[in-house]
Parts: sequence; C-alpha cells; structure tokens
Amino acid sequence: MVLKKFSTTEIIENGNAVSLKFADGAVLRFHAIWLRDNAPDKETRAKNGQRLITLSDIPGDTKIESAKLDENNDLEIEFSPNDKVVRFPLHWLEQNAYDYPKGILNPGWLSKKIQTWDQKFLAKIPSAGFDEVHDDRKALAKWLANIRKFGFAKLSGGPVEDGALLKVAALFGYVRETNYGKWFEVRTEVNPNNLAYTSLGLQAHTDNPYRDPVPTLQILYCLENSADGGDSMVVDGFRAAQRLQEEMPDGFDVLANYCARFEYAGEAGTTLRSKRPMIELGPDGELIGIRFNNRSCAPIIDVPFDNMALYYKAYRRLGEIIDEQDMAVSFMLEPGECFIVDNTRVLHARKGYSGEGNRWLQGCYADKDGLYSTLCGIEQELERKVS
Repeated sequence: MVLKKFSTTEIIENGNAVSLKFADGAVLRFHAIWLRDNAPDKETRAKNGQRLITLSDIPGDTKIESAKLDENNDLEIEFSPNDKVVRFPLHWLEQNAYDYPKGILNPGWLSKKIQTWDQKFLAKIPSAGFDEVHDDRKALAKWLANIRKFGFAKLSGGPVEDGALLKVAALFGYVRETNYGKWFEVRTEVNPNNLAYTSLGLQAHTDNPYRDPVPTLQILYCLENSADGGDSMVVDGFRAAQRLQEEMPDGFDVLANYCARFEYAGEAGTTLRSKRPMIELGPDGELIGIRFNNRSCAPIIDVPFDNMALYYKAYRRLGEIIDEQDMAVSFMLEPGECFIVDNTRVLHARKGYSGEGNRWLQGCYADKDGLYSTLCGIEQELERKVS
C-alpha cells in the first residue's frame, strides 16, 4: 500500500471519533472506542499481538481529548477519562481503515485471492518440485499461494517411501488424525469399508462432510501406479456453484439456505454426523465452502416441504455441472507425486482402473490454518527484505 500524504486531523462527534484528512481529499474516520481497543502500546498488547486487557477494562465513556501528528509521523491520540496517550502509525491506520462504503455484496462473492477455474481456464496445473519447496522458502510460498488461489496443486519428485506424505504436510502444518489414523491406504481391498478402497470410479466429491469440523485439506500421495486407468481428477466446486447461480439463482439460494445431512458409520464404534449447507456462505454472503458427497448424504430433513422439490432439482443440477467434462482437470500420478486439495472447495475424483497392475496411494488430512499461517509468515519475511 502506498501511504497517502497526510493533511489534518479533526475531533468529531463530541470526541467520540477522529477524522483524518489527506492531501488527495480522502477522509478516514475512526471511533474512539475502536482506537482504544486496538491500541498497539505495550500496556494493551503483548509482543505477539494479543490483547492484555478486555473491553470491560476500557471505560465506556472513552473519548478523544486531542489528536495530532508527532515527529515520527504517527498519530498521537490522548484518551479521556484516564488521560492515556497512544500512538498509531499512519500506515497501520490505512491498512485497517473501515470508513469505506461497503456497498451491497451479492451472495456468492469471492475473495480477490481466489480464482475459479474449469478445464478451459486452467491451462497449466499448478505444481512444484518437492526438493525445491523444501529448500527454498520463496518457492514454498509460491506453491502455497497457488493452493490458496486455485484450491489445489501438485508436488513431484518426493521420496517413494511409506508415510512420505507426512513430509508434505510438515512443509506447512500438521496432520489431522482421524479414525482412519494419521494416514490411510488407498488401494484395492477384498472387503473394503469404503468405496475408495475399490477399483471403481468415484464421482467428484469432497471428503468427510460428515465431520464437524470437516478436514480442510487433503493430500493424496502416490507410491505405486502400474494399473491401467485410475487417473485423478479435480473439479472447482466454487466454479460449479457459480455456474449453478448463473443458470438457476433460486436453486443456488435453496442449497445455500438449507442444511444437508451427512453420515458415516462404516466401522464398529464409529458414527459420524454433521449438517451443513452444500453451498456455504458467510454472514456477509461470501462463498466459503462446498460439501458434496452423494455417498455420505443422509436423508435431508431440514428443508421445508414447499422447498424440497426445488432443493432436489438444484441438487441434481449441481451434480450434473460437477460431472460435465469441461469442469474436470485430470492427471496421472506417478510414484513420488502427490496432490493437495482444499477440501472445502475442490472436489476430487478417480477414474476406474483395471484389476491388473497395482495402484497404491496414501492419503491424509491437514488444515488450512497451518497452510495460511506458514504462507503469511513467509510473505511477511519477503516484504521485510524488500523494505
């Protein structure tokens, strides 16, 4: 962000707010209670950024007594009734300003850091080499940023050894252990308790929608692949939701406004249940999640009778969009290769494969908070080096 050239300050609303005016005519206003709550001084915040006080420690009648620019180009604010003086860097105020017209955001809007795709718009699969991202923080940041942007990415050149996928997870975070263990085998079994362990093709789906919270990342790592077929496929669930909204806005709304139910009870002592919308929106309408897994969908009972026919019509159409050939990007994994998906956005699938040869993948779950934390830390490191 380019820092605006500062002009003047003015205390407004009887001391309950301050107005900052800039040379280009821009004006930013901040409330006294907001400034006091976000004060960066050492009595208010620890070195790690966490608050040392609660909101009840701040007087309810907090006001701004004076506001001026000091010699360090910081905004110096004196608060009453306790005469506390706090300095706020101007660049921090600009970065955290909230005095902008928010406008009306249409349901289904997306962060600018996300790019939806289908076969046509993803000419090249985002990928990197294992050694490269392991040894070079900048290369790791680029790979992680692609996962944030596209919802998936490949990694090649990894070790061909049992449990190697844990080394991938360790690049950015931690494995989420489940009833399947730290990781699980994906290969044909004689008496499987999950369709993933057969040679059948699988419709594009998100994993474990019956968990609460759902695992937000999944890694699938190839150790052997000599079977005929079994290509991996990925579909951008956010793009599928956008298509549904374009074609059938009332269908999009009904899938976003009512919960589906998901359940898994495939082994003794394990019963997992969750209910969430197939298309999940934040309170402000942001598209934040997709849950689509026909195999694990329990009876849907949270939709009123008058809306159920429309719900199933939209559910069917979403599935048809997901199955459309131009939605999927496919690739064959070789030993030492893996791919990672944002399990709240990107659906993955598998083509059926023959009984000849062997196909052995290992999978595990992780979470986006670790990935985003690592990415943010590296980006901040790189910014400091530039400045």
